[in-house]
Amino acid sequence: MEFQYPENLSRGLIFVKWLLVIPHLIALYVLFLCLGLVSFIAWFAILFTGKYPRGMWDFTTGVMRWQIRVFSYMYLMHDAYPPFTLQDQ
Repeated sequence: MEFQYPENLSRGLIFVKWLLVIPHLIALYVLFLCLGLVSFIAWFAILFTGKYPRGMWDFTTGVMRWQIRVFSYMYLMHDAYPPFTLQDQ
């Protein structure tokens, strides 16, 4: 994932970004609880089959992508509001 270097960031938006990110943090909390369960099941799948199941892999990478987008927005790296999706943007 790559981000373009922002030439100008909104100065007024820094005061409300912490409020705007709260729904994302709640969703990420639930997703990380599910990710713990998926990782536990995937460990056994890898142990017995030797392969990481594709659906579990896609879910894991999707959660990590979402986390990176939300944290880069929260830590004022860019102004684009992150979408609520596990897909690559």
